[in-house]
Amino acid sequence: MKLSLKIIASLLLLGLLGLWIINIFLVNAIPTPKRLTQGLEVDYPVDSGEFQRTLQAFSQFGVQPGNSIQHLVDGEEIYGAKLAAIDAAEYSVTFEVYEFYGDDAAKPMAEALANAARRGVAVHVLLDFMGSMGAEKEWFELMEDAGVNLHRYHAPSWYNLTNLNYRTHRKILVTDGRYGFMGGANIGNDWLHGDDGYGFRDHHFLMQGPIVASIQAIFADNWLNATGVMIEGGRYFPELEEMGDVTLQAIKSSPSKGHHRIRAMYMYALASAKTQFTASTAYFYPDDPFMDAIMMALERGVEVRIMLSGDEMDKGFVRDASVNRWRDLLDAGLQIYKYEEAMNHSKIMVVDDHWATFGSANIDNRSFRINDEANIQVWSPEFAVQLREIIEADMAQAALFTLDDWNERTWYERAYGRIAGVLGAHF
Repeated sequence: MKLSLKIIASLLLLGLLGLWIINIFLVNAIPTPKRLTQGLEVDYPVDSGEFQRTLQAFSQFGVQPGNSIQHLVDGEEIYGAKLAAIDAAEYSVTFEVYEFYGDDAAKPMAEALANAARRGVAVHVLLDFMGSMGAEKEWFELMEDAGVNLHRYHAPSWYNLTNLNYRTHRKILVTDGRYGFMGGANIGNDWLHGDDGYGFRDHHFLMQGPIVASIQAIFADNWLNATGVMIEGGRYFPELEEMGDVTLQAIKSSPSKGHHRIRAMYMYALASAKTQFTASTAYFYPDDPFMDAIMMALERGVEVRIMLSGDEMDKGFVRDASVNRWRDLLDAGLQIYKYEEAMNHSKIMVVDDHWATFGSANIDNRSFRINDEANIQVWSPEFAVQLREIIEADMAQAALFTLDDWNERTWYERAYGRIAGVLGAHF
């Protein structure tokens, strides 16, 4: 019995649809190439001219002296400072964030952004689509009705579903082109201290000085890519005077566009470490070359300390998948700390008390190979020491995870870690 042309056409259409769905799945499930495929061997330290010049060329942002930094701790202090800056804005507000949800966190932020727009401030808001799915529709309507330029990054549509897994994980706020915020905190109720316990542990930083133009440039680049609109002029890029004595440099990473700069920067800093490498990160699931880079540092005699979350970790399967790979590193001297009071969401790294970085990037495959991220590099021994002390203060409330702890894990934890490892690189 011959098939009719209609049936043949329908089968072909279904086949093409199936191939399209499979392609979307593969593109969203498989991380983009790693680029830097092995650990570096570097014979100069992080406080050398070679290190600074290399990172300046690599990151494509200048090393800028003359900045001030204010350290902000946990949601109440971070959100209070951001709301105050938005309320004081006269010319512009640019805001980019991954997670945006919660009546106590996101709603006041939406109201402040709407109020600024009503005052005649140019307000641009870039929210990641996946991260803002928990937001109320009425908050979006409130902002748009007030005149806020709102865009949800990589919202799904029939022609760009392959971008769904590529998210902006950045946390940027700039007001009047003069006050720049970056750090680890999203906008969500989990960062606030509630009746059920502590909010997420996190650190954020308010900067003034020449560095703010670089922070604004990072936002402007993603805004242009997302909307086709260029932000320009004095209300966004005013002349900036020196405001302090801290030297800073911005760096951004957009793996979907072929830019894996933050991963390479982390590996470069690790290779340049001579005495100590201290980091606090929400998620620790690096790829094999990064694990090899850690081992190379340990073999050189570098003290490597990494603080993670303990049982309060919101994506525990990522931790379990990662733990299975720690044995050789723990045996070589890696120190892993598990912060138990709350979810540790901070992203700070310090090398040899001379150089440091903070921002949105975790030490995991998603940050390194999938997400859009942004960090600030600190070229100041004094502030690098302060950042190390911030991490150590949190480590004092954390538990050291030893090789004995690794060996004493249950069969269930080991098996779950192996299963979770299949997806660990993608979440």
